Amino acid sequence: MSDIAEKAYEGSDSDVVSHPETIYERPKGLRGLYYHPVTQISMLGFVCFMCPGLFNALNGLGAGGQVDSATSANANSALYSTFAFFAFFAGSINNKLGSRLTLLIGSTGYGLYIGSYLAMNIHSNAGGFVIAAGAILGICAGLLWAAQGSLMLAYPTESEKGKYISIFWGIFNLGGVVGAAVSLGQNFHSEANAVGNGTYIGFLVLTLIGVTIPLLMADPHKMIRTDGTKVTTHRHPSWKVELYGLWVTLRTDPMVLLLFPMFFASNWFTTWQFNGYNAALFNIRARSMNNFAASKSLHRLGYFLFSVFATHIWAYFYQRDYTRESIPPDSSKMDIHDPAYPARIWLYIFFGALDAAWQTYAYWMMGAMSNDPAKLAHFAGFYKSIQSAGAAGVWRADGVKRPYMDLFLSTWVLLVAGLLFALPMIYMRVRDHTSIEDEALARMDDSGAVQATPVARHEKDTTAAQ
Repeated sequence: MSDIAEKAYEGSDSDVVSHPETIYERPKGLRGLYYHPVTQISMLGFVCFMCPGLFNALNGLGAGGQVDSATSANANSALYSTFAFFAFFAGSINNKLGSRLTLLIGSTGYGLYIGSYLAMNIHSNAGGFVIAAGAILGICAGLLWAAQGSLMLAYPTESEKGKYISIFWGIFNLGGVVGAAVSLGQNFHSEANAVGNGTYIGFLVLTLIGVTIPLLMADPHKMIRTDGTKVTTHRHPSWKVELYGLWVTLRTDPMVLLLFPMFFASNWFTTWQFNGYNAALFNIRARSMNNFAASKSLHRLGYFLFSVFATHIWAYFYQRDYTRESIPPDSSKMDIHDPAYPARIWLYIFFGALDAAWQTYAYWMMGAMSNDPAKLAHFAGFYKSIQSAGAAGVWRADGVKRPYMDLFLSTWVLLVAGLLFALPMIYMRVRDHTSIEDEALARMDDSGAVQATPVARHEKDTTAAQ
């Protein structure tokens, strides 16, 4: 390998800028299959299948499968509070530790969180442990999603990003399907309002399997995209430079701020869906069936505005007929044999479709703004931080028993606002191809200085010569 190729392989900033056209030969045979970006994205998908996917399935049951939603709501509030803070800096941590180690550390918190619900089923006074586990998971989740965003958006070529996001999201959402299927199978003959120990044990075993997958994934330094370009990774020598890179990302690409309202709304709506609708109206058998049906929904990105208004107008006609006070936790709730049930499960399915479309589109927009793994890690950190700040607030509102109608209307308003703020950013910033001028972090040297692009250097030299 030539000196230039060797430096590009190691992620040297100056040579990546000077020789962006360097092409590498991909490995063949089984080695080529293992190092293929689709294989690695699929493995990444299975990490999230087993960890956050099952976490979503657990939350999708409403109240984490418990009778009283207060502990679940407070645990989620603690979770998303720590998530919001640590996710903002998680891109810097990912760039310093490397994506595989960051992914491994991040995945461990999910097993602890699910185990805490099992502990609460065994010891009813373990609510404090559930809340503490939620706070720890918030730290871990920030790390996991920063690593996930960096890898998922850096491995594909620009033309493949939509395809790779779909592959990841399909596998990730299977976690919700499998988790919901486990819960449905465990609770199909139950008419109680809470799940049994077997459901939590099944979730815990699957999650612990997911924790081991990052150990088997390829080193990102060795990854070559399908067009022969190297996935560059940056090794900044100090935390100071890494944290400075976070500021550089915002300063050089301020249009990402227009996505913050969309990020903020992206987990706000789940609280009303899970607790204000699913947990409030249905017994555990119906909740499990709803969660399984919603997990199988497909996303269609072209119908956002229509979907937001259609689903929420439909939901309004249900929400106006009940309040927290009219449905106490120990009341008899709707079962799958109730005549009113089919229409309500269809609404939950459409909510699942809207959720998947929203998350996928947010990632696609971030991916369209950059190909640099370091910058994408910061984008993913911004996304999960702002998202979690919103979730912390709405879960706390649910924990203090704010009226269901308040949660519902705030959900509707924030979804519409997120779309309106994103429109100018989509029009002005999202392009078919990114250029080196957009990749400030790729041009940052080990001291934190952003090097000029080759074009800019040429213009400067020409001016000096004149």
